[in-house]
Amino acid sequence: MKVLLFDIDGTLINTGGTGKDAMNQAFEEIYGVPNGLDGILLAGQTDPKIMLDIFQKLDMKWDDRKMEEFKERYYVRLSEEFQRPRASRRIMPGFPEALEKLGGLPKTHLGLLTGNWKRGAEIKLENFGLWKFFEFGAFGDDDLDRNKLVPHAIRRAAKLFGSHPESDRVYVIGDTPRDVQCARPHGATAIAVATGDYSVDVLRAEKPDYLFADFSNVDTFLRIFTNEHPA
Repeated sequence: MKVLLFDIDGTLINTGGTGKDAMNQAFEEIYGVPNGLDGILLAGQTDPKIMLDIFQKLDMKWDDRKMEEFKERYYVRLSEEFQRPRASRRIMPGFPEALEKLGGLPKTHLGLLTGNWKRGAEIKLENFGLWKFFEFGAFGDDDLDRNKLVPHAIRRAAKLFGSHPESDRVYVIGDTPRDVQCARPHGATAIAVATGDYSVDVLRAEKPDYLFADFSNVDTFLRIFTNEHPA
């Protein structure tokens, strides 16, 4: 059994800033501070870690009840923002074709490994028609530390499919150094793609098992999972 765990932002899609704008709006409405995300690193982070960084920047305290209010407001604003056209929104090269073909491979299961809260991930991918390809995942709801997400995804895959995948049959696919780093503690195969904020050279320094500029050559990408490794 092979388990493929895809990051979302920068790997599958580019929302053109839709997520950041929705989060800023919700933050101002719930916490009364405009542009709360300014100066906060987003790429490769989990949503709860982003929120923690904002609170630390503003010297504010975490409150679980208020955080739930914020999340619900964020989901509303995110859905609303997707109703407003943005030319910069796009699906990354190779998708959805790669997902369609991967889903047809025997004993190959597609999941998500993303810092997005699950509902936010669903809203984003539904708007690009991609949510339907994923059977399970690990999300920002599971832990604010991205390095701890892989076991959540593996546990869910084992429960769904009745088999625990070998570590070298778990693939973490993402566009940031953090995606590569989160695969390492768990023996997963790291596949990096330079379609987000990080260049091929920056990603190469993390020593991923495979490195792509993009997935526009779908057949080359698929050879990783059919034991026909690309040169």
